[in-house]
Amino acid sequence: MNVAIIGAGQVGSALGRSWAKAGHQIIYGVRNPHGGKTQPPTFEGVSVQLIPDAVRAGDIVVLATPWKAVPEVVTFMGDLQGKVVIDCTNPLSLNAEGSLSLEIGSTTSGAEEIQRLMPAARVVKAFNTYGWENFENPSYPGHGDLRPVMFHCGDDEEAKEQVAALAQDLGFEPVDAGGLGMARSLEPLALLWIRLAVQGGRNPNFVWARLRR
Repeated sequence: MNVAIIGAGQVGSALGRSWAKAGHQIIYGVRNPHGGKTQPPTFEGVSVQLIPDAVRAGDIVVLATPWKAVPEVVTFMGDLQGKVVIDCTNPLSLNAEGSLSLEIGSTTSGAEEIQRLMPAARVVKAFNTYGWENFENPSYPGHGDLRPVMFHCGDDEEAKEQVAALAQDLGFEPVDAGGLGMARSLEPLALLWIRLAVQGGRNPNFVWARLRR
């Protein structure tokens, strides 16, 4: 597929490189392809375009920007009618004492707010519960057939199937968590992962997995 990634930070860069290795064409959408503050990585199979051009060219659009940037970025994206948009963001907020919390939650979620900003799109929440390191290298050998889980949720079944296929391409086990309202659970799960990754001398090289009888 042609995968348009809006956001060239660590998450967008890691996803782009990994999907390119899986055979997808990657299009980074940026405000300034020639001199912006954050420039996409360069690798075989990648191109860089203005945000609305990348959105038009993408079969799937990946939103991988900081949460604070979302409202402004959406205004640049142009026509999203029928587009599958993967929301990788988390509505994180830095507290006065330096700890992280969620800016919104419980009665809504970042994904639901993004859907309101782009009502013509088919938003799926995914690729938000781990740090970029696990998108760069999702391999955890030595556990038999057990694979890292990639939870996703959304209100459009066809869109979720496409997102599940992209998760499988990276080596994840896709798990459908339900409608988009389930992002109210997936975004706190991301916060839990972040806290575990930074506390007690831990590192980001851990994932969620699913055991079944």
